[in-house]
Amino acid sequence: MTSLFSIKNNSNNTNRSKPKLLSMFTTGVGIAAIGALSMTAPTLASAKVVQPSSANYNFTVEDKYKGTATRTLSKSGSTWKYDVRARVAGVASASQSSTFTLSGNNVTPAQASTTYKLFGIGRTHNLNYNSGKKQVASTYRGKTVNLNMAQQAFDDLSLEVQIRQDLLNGKFSGNYYMARKDKIEKTPFKRSGNTKVTVPAGTFDTVRVDRVHDDNSRSTSFWLAPSLDYLPVKVMQVNDGKKMDLELTKVN
Repeated sequence: MTSLFSIKNNSNNTNRSKPKLLSMFTTGVGIAAIGALSMTAPTLASAKVVQPSSANYNFTVEDKYKGTATRTLSKSGSTWKYDVRARVAGVASASQSSTFTLSGNNVTPAQASTTYKLFGIGRTHNLNYNSGKKQVASTYRGKTVNLNMAQQAFDDLSLEVQIRQDLLNGKFSGNYYMARKDKIEKTPFKRSGNTKVTVPAGTFDTVRVDRVHDDNSRSTSFWLAPSLDYLPVKVMQVNDGKKMDLELTKVN
């Protein structure tokens, strides 16, 4: 199987290609791996705060398979929730959710879940955080692993909110951590300058942030709009030569 979304009768080839497809697909949905402060970082009482929002996106994989996504950030009392839904008709679907609190500039995740389906077969990954014990329980395929957090670790969506908070308050550091299925992983980023970007939703002044990969065959870039509290307006990922593009179509 030469394309991420191509469908052939060779089931062995299909199974080997699923991990790359799911990685690309969920990254497009989730804008993965941005942000984090030390768990003991001081709270900024006057910190600027992202506002609740809802936005629609189109994304394309390999210039062949086209999908849509919605991203909704809401607040109820002191609890924030971020929901993402995405699908490529007849091929794949994914949903992500994250709940967290926001104190000053600091995002503290509570729970997160990612579910994806490819050709009708799916997997779910759940994260449950215990900030008091500095642990996160990661559950995947019926197995739960308790991970110790020397630094605050995040899921995809709470991570995105943290980096947006950091940019709003001039706190972007580039030294961030993410909770994976079986480990806490350092996930470095760099700010790569400012640029104007045109997407279906319009033209925006943006800050470009790039993930620093240790694999030269991979690249991930995010264009975040200050006028929208640094909401992503464009994402581009290349993984082993396979390209994914995501663009904002509408802010609701």
